[in-house]
Amino acid sequence: MSTPAAEMTDLDQAPVPVSLMQAFWFWLKLGFISFGGPAGQIAIMHEELVERRRWISEKRFLHALNYCMLLPGPEAQQLATYLGWLMHRTWGGIVAGALFVLPSLFILIGLSWVYIAYGDVPVVAGIFYGIKPAVTAIVLHAAHRIGSRALKNNWMWAIAAASFVAIFAMNVPFPVIVATAAIIGFVGGKMFPAKFNGSAGHASAKKSYGAALIDDNTPTPEHARFSKIHLAKVVAVGALFWLVPMGLLTASLGWSNTFTQMGWFFTKAALLTFGGAYAVLPYVYQGAVGHYGWLTPTQMIDGLALGETTPGPLIMVVAFVGFVGAYVQAVFGPENAFVAGALAAALVTWFTFLPSFLFILAGGPLVESTHDDLKFTAPLVAITAAVVGVIVNLAVFFAYHVWWPSGFSGQLDWIAASISALTLIALFAFRMSILHVLGATALLGTCLSLFGFL
Repeated sequence: MSTPAAEMTDLDQAPVPVSLMQAFWFWLKLGFISFGGPAGQIAIMHEELVERRRWISEKRFLHALNYCMLLPGPEAQQLATYLGWLMHRTWGGIVAGALFVLPSLFILIGLSWVYIAYGDVPVVAGIFYGIKPAVTAIVLHAAHRIGSRALKNNWMWAIAAASFVAIFAMNVPFPVIVATAAIIGFVGGKMFPAKFNGSAGHASAKKSYGAALIDDNTPTPEHARFSKIHLAKVVAVGALFWLVPMGLLTASLGWSNTFTQMGWFFTKAALLTFGGAYAVLPYVYQGAVGHYGWLTPTQMIDGLALGETTPGPLIMVVAFVGFVGAYVQAVFGPENAFVAGALAAALVTWFTFLPSFLFILAGGPLVESTHDDLKFTAPLVAITAAVVGVIVNLAVFFAYHVWWPSGFSGQLDWIAASISALTLIALFAFRMSILHVLGATALLGTCLSLFGFL
């Protein structure tokens, strides 16, 4: 028997359909408030889109998230792209994904310029002095957070330990570690399936927040249905969007030019970000600092500090790397250093995020063909375990450069070490947000600078 209209509540009725322009303003707002890393960004989207606005149901939201968790790249930005695409076709996905990134790009260009131009000013130097030890602790906390989910048996612990030794003691390139872990996972999944069985880490939906525009049983929109022709078009356009700028850079500047090498390097980085931004940072460090010399180890740590304090994906630290590399090397000459830096930041952002858009626009229809939960494959389980060891190595690298700025032959900077210890206590014992911790340590560093302790 149908429910009388008088007995129906607002939650029983789906919200009024949302236009692309209305969605535009929401995605723009999200781009400016998406602090807190992937977990915080996903939580904001869940609260806004599932609970408050009811644009999509809990089950469909988690289904999309599970797919994004399987992909290389920033899962929160990919989730925004997916939801925008599901609601408003291709342009909806492009708008959602781009606005998730663009605010942080412009903010980081400005902050990177301030860092390069005024980094020696005592107040600015004090801010970075306070933030860097906190970042060291934050990276270690990230390793613990990922490890607590990934290292569920001795096999996973062994893979994590081996990856740490490989990158720390033998300087094995990050792509080799990822490939080796994938092979181990593939073989191990066949021989010991119980040991390499994992999931996307998100339980099935159990709550309902009322009828949604895209509800559990809403038929898949026409544009979200799989089509070989559509898939071919997306792949062709995506290849064109990569080949044209890369071809122009190579033809006009040469293959060995800084801009061309940045485009090629960050394309590879975009395809290796299994496990989030913390996992790919060692690879970025190996290339940007060790191989190309675009920036120094200290600048790399400062860049991560800036990335932690701005909205948007943490992988946006690549914009800082691009800006500093082109600015310091004066690619266009000393008088156009800022132009070179800003262009490089935009360029590396393009090559870093282009694959994310392609994964969603090409793979979304395949995902929408079923509403069952997706599972991690055995190779991805092994890769995630390896990522834990790589992140621990990153924390060791940061600790060395922050606590012993003059090397082991110099003295321990006990103030920096103390700030790291306090940060760990704040994160583990009091569960403070990263943004609050960074704000407090920046203020502490400023005070130490102003009162002459540095």
